[in-house]
Amino acid sequence: MITLTINGEQQEVQKGLSLGSLLINLGLSEKPVVVELNRQALSPSEFEEKILNERDELEIITIAAGG
Repeated sequence: MITLTINGEQQEVQKGLSLGSLLINLGLSEKPVVVELNRQALSPSEFEEKILNERDELEIITIAAGG
């Protein structure tokens, strides 16, 4: 297990987990999201290839239409 900070809260996840798999585990894989990993914005095409490491910091923002 490794410890990540997700939206300011520490959470333990399985070692070797990809960002795409994390989004599936969090129930966010079907939603439009913006993700920052260690203060760097990622494109959705990077989600599957990006493997998370101990002490990574993630900010995950869901996008909602509104008016």
